[in-house]
Amino acid sequence: MVESRTVRLDLSITGRMELDGDLTLVKRARDGDYGAFQVLFERYRTLAYRFAYQMTNSRDDAEDIVQEAFVRAYQNLHRYRDEAKFTTWVLRIVTNLCTDRARSSQRRTVLEQQEAAGALDWMTQGTPDDPVGNLEEERRRSALKRALNALPPHHRMMIVLRDIEEREYPDIAAVVGCTIGGAKLRVLRARRALKDRVAPLLGDV
Repeated sequence: MVESRTVRLDLSITGRMELDGDLTLVKRARDGDYGAFQVLFERYRTLAYRFAYQMTNSRDDAEDIVQEAFVRAYQNLHRYRDEAKFTTWVLRIVTNLCTDRARSSQRRTVLEQQEAAGALDWMTQGTPDDPVGNLEEERRRSALKRALNALPPHHRMMIVLRDIEEREYPDIAAVVGCTIGGAKLRVLRARRALKDRVAPLLGDV
């Protein structure tokens, strides 16, 4: 009977933590409640992994980066400013780790991503019932993936944040450390760079 009550109590505590806001969980984690930080990890590890994978094109690298990012986040909770979104703060850590990984490694791997639903609609158009159109769409998608993979990390980051992850400009600005206007300009430049790389690829096919 006592054991049953304990299990119910643990589940009740876990349930309440799941409903807690990020800031409440961060404050609990600062006070030594590792379970609160575990909830934050479970809540946002997929988001962090998806972003890291888009940046590195490697599952192994992305998993390593996510683990390291949350370790660093836990170790530096005292530096987290409560007025910032926790997700933005974590993505900034992931961004820095991805940049470090790109600088330390010159190798390129084949891009193994699947576009998020509706992502990059400004570059690809679909016609489900048209076989010829489908072939053309596949040609564009293939060229787009190759071009995205070939972009410098700073341009690829903007495309991933805005067009694949669909982050808002204030979040992008916070992640990369610039103004909202600067974020918009960086996205514009990244899109132009991507188009410049896509055009010759389409012309070669």
